[in-house]
Amino acid sequence: MVTNGAPLPGRAGTGESRSTLTTAAPNSPAETFDDPEADVPSRKLTGRTATLVTVLAAGLSCYALYWVVGIVQPQIYRVSFLLITLVLTFLVFPALPRWRERVTWTDWALAAVSVAALAWPIIDFEQFVYRAATPTGLDLALGAVTTLLVLEATRRTVGPILPVTAVAFLLYGYYGPFLELVGLELFAHRGYDVARLVGTLYMTLEGIFGVPLNVCATFIILFTIFGSILGHSGAGQFFITWTMSAFGRSESGAGPGRTVTLSGFLLGTVSGSGVATTVTLGAVVWPMLRRAGFSAEIGGGILSASGIGAIMAPPMMGAAAFLIAEFLQITYLQVIVMAIIPAILYYLSIVLMIEADARRLGTRAVDVDVPSVGELTRRAGYQFLPLISIIALLVTGMTPFRAVFLSTLLAVGLSFLRKENALRPRRLVAALEAGGRGVLSVAATTATAGVIVGVVTLTGLGLKLSGIIVSLAGGNIFLTVVYAAVAVWMLGLAVPVTASYIIAAVMIAPALTLVGVPDFAAHMFIFYYAVLSEVSPPTALSPFAAAAITGGNPFQTMMLTWKYTLPAFLVPFAFTVSPEGAGVLLQAPVGDVIRTVGTAAVGVSALAMGLGGWLRQATTPVERVLAIAGGLLLFYATAATDIMGVLLFGAAIALHLVRTR
Repeated sequence: MVTNGAPLPGRAGTGESRSTLTTAAPNSPAETFDDPEADVPSRKLTGRTATLVTVLAAGLSCYALYWVVGIVQPQIYRVSFLLITLVLTFLVFPALPRWRERVTWTDWALAAVSVAALAWPIIDFEQFVYRAATPTGLDLALGAVTTLLVLEATRRTVGPILPVTAVAFLLYGYYGPFLELVGLELFAHRGYDVARLVGTLYMTLEGIFGVPLNVCATFIILFTIFGSILGHSGAGQFFITWTMSAFGRSESGAGPGRTVTLSGFLLGTVSGSGVATTVTLGAVVWPMLRRAGFSAEIGGGILSASGIGAIMAPPMMGAAAFLIAEFLQITYLQVIVMAIIPAILYYLSIVLMIEADARRLGTRAVDVDVPSVGELTRRAGYQFLPLISIIALLVTGMTPFRAVFLSTLLAVGLSFLRKENALRPRRLVAALEAGGRGVLSVAATTATAGVIVGVVTLTGLGLKLSGIIVSLAGGNIFLTVVYAAVAVWMLGLAVPVTASYIIAAVMIAPALTLVGVPDFAAHMFIFYYAVLSEVSPPTALSPFAAAAITGGNPFQTMMLTWKYTLPAFLVPFAFTVSPEGAGVLLQAPVGDVIRTVGTAAVGVSALAMGLGGWLRQATTPVERVLAIAGGLLLFYATAATDIMGVLLFGAAIALHLVRTR
């Protein structure tokens, strides 16, 4: 029995094959859903420092909301946004774990230097923007300091690998001519002095204040505020309880797993964070999985796989999804449309894998003691309205900024329909503070990614690397896609999803477009492969968070998460290796859409049978091999491979049915 994530005594006696789980009222906010830094070691502040952080973080949210309806010059807005986020970062995140209990004098000094370094472009704005080609000594000094501050903020929030990578790119930009002397002629360039590097990165919109930070300061923070408002108004707990009522009741032990998966989808629509969604699900639903008989590792795999889906679940998705719209210069609604089918296939994959595992492991059913779906919907179904309103407003042609702004206001108003969820001043300030704090790690990441993008653009490295990939593949589209997948995957081993996507967008996406992959398919491809960083070491944050909750082995949990998510990560091949495959992104004629979506769904089912090892009973090695081979062929969206895939999958099913008749 759980209520707000805390286990309570159950009604079923021990040893029964069927156990009972009772959940809390549907509108009790889950604390873990409100924790924007669930994946990073932030400080728990008290006293005047806590008050200052509350004022700055809530003020940052208000500033972002004002930007939607007010007029702020773009460069001034980006600079001031970064100024506030850097100050907050140095106060909220310690330089070392042992300093987590207090704010040191070093933190205060870095916060003060951040104010000085970033106030200068605002104070001297009229002349500052024209000196990028000939920066003064003061410009160079403050630009170098800003770069170092951004790197330190990134190290504190997401670890050292991304800042070290950025430093390597800076060295590449400076020492380009020397590469020819060591036999690396392919990567050599003319080289750029400190003045040119600092001028580009600090004084233009091509570096630190470029597209990545702009997306963070506009799209991402608004959706973070929106998710925080919903979390504080009880939407998170309602989504879990509603899903328990709708899908948790089952005669088999698969019901709890289905509940977790579909709860992850609903939470993901407002979270956009794999770790935050995993932690929320684990706190509330892990007792139900345990009662059903899932081991700590398998339960953790289900929790993290379901949580990771938040990064690809419309309408919010992860930070990288907003970058897709900016890089491609398309509307965010178009990104949402392209993401619908892959997201459905992702969750279909998890559900089918859970069904197979539940039967193979002999898990037992769990009675979910919650009101009926109809009663829950009548009582608190209004929680769905803000999600619906975003889509509806986007469809009418409204900008994403205004759509999420109005939907946020709607969520605040709807919170007063139930007294216990009303966003009165104190709770509203807490929600705004959580929204402001929730964007800190993304702000640091995107600013550092801007350094990398600036160097890549300045040196032309992206085109060089793309040419190398195409050359190695001999111009073959399939091999190019495979090499690109490996490159993005390896990049994701070192850096988070957002940074992985940004770097790949300027260095690897051009290789895909060179061999004929449409630009929208290329960017969606690297987006989905960037998500692999959430299940791959050493940045496998969601599986590690799930293991911490369930008490399971972190490595085994990570590998099981990979198993649950593997079929869905073959979906990107469907929309890149053949023109018809664009139907999976709903960017093709209706006939191609129906055929490619249908065959992809069958392919996911085939892989679930092969990897899960179960249909009516346990499958044999021959049946599994046939199913996996058929599933792989079904992702290659051509008529010939579809026919071969269906025949192999059909053969696997026929052999199984004859054997188990």
